[in-house]
Amino acid sequence: MRATAKDSDVGKRLDVFLSEESGLSRSAVKNAVEKTGVLLNGVLRFKSGIELKEGDVAEFTPPEPEPLTTEAADIPIDVVYEDANYAVINKARGMVVHQAASYRANDTLVNALLFRLKDLSSINGVIRPGIVHRLDKDTTGLIVVAKNDDAHRSLAKQIAEKSARRIYTALTDGNFASDSGRIDAPIARSRRDRKKMAVVEGGRRAVTDYEVLERFGDYTLVRFELETGRTHQIRVHSAYLHHPVTGDAVYGGSTALFKGGQLLHAGRLELADPATGERKVFECPLPQDFLEVLEKLRKRGR
Repeated sequence: MRATAKDSDVGKRLDVFLSEESGLSRSAVKNAVEKTGVLLNGVLRFKSGIELKEGDVAEFTPPEPEPLTTEAADIPIDVVYEDANYAVINKARGMVVHQAASYRANDTLVNALLFRLKDLSSINGVIRPGIVHRLDKDTTGLIVVAKNDDAHRSLAKQIAEKSARRIYTALTDGNFASDSGRIDAPIARSRRDRKKMAVVEGGRRAVTDYEVLERFGDYTLVRFELETGRTHQIRVHSAYLHHPVTGDAVYGGSTALFKGGQLLHAGRLELADPATGERKVFECPLPQDFLEVLEKLRKRGR
């Protein structure tokens, strides 16, 4: 593939740029650049952290996908939409999206997808076939899955360029001071606990918009929209405001009302159809356990 840096790409890392253009994960691009190199303005370079200038031309050969070895498993999943190019899944609480070094069980969403869908994109290799973006284990709701490489590149680019919209509903601890606002705070790996993310000076820019939907005194129901897609972004930004997501013990959320993980739901997804460009909107209701918590709070206030 050949890509030219635009004005909006100035200062962007080479591996980030190539990740956005190719649909591959940043780590896969970084490994490929450092192993086999990339032609940058006709010169073979092996440094993935080079900062781009406008007009820089990168010629990159994506690595061949590894043979698929992850096992299919007959695990029920809620398929909201499916066509020849992509599918939209309503992910259940407690389901891990894909295997990782820290999680090797064959009960992930990927295992279920391999059983349920005929095809998945080969981008991102054996561990993450079809996976364009992720949801945390205990976050519920909509996730889009690519069924071929062209669809994957289109969907990944939409997310990278922020033309796809991802809207969440969360119950948070405490009472928000403002009815709406924007959180613009960089996120990186926590310096105190490497298993967690945190707002860190010099981290990657992270932007989240929020709007209060309902107040319960010591809890607030909030609508969040991601402008960027950093790991644990809503959970980290909520905690940064001293309003962690309820049930999110990792980031300081109260578990008095709910002990099953964070009450965070990806309820609305908007994207352009990879084949036709038509704007598509998908929605799914809050899960039953989330609704039960809200009903308890509403009864308490009567």
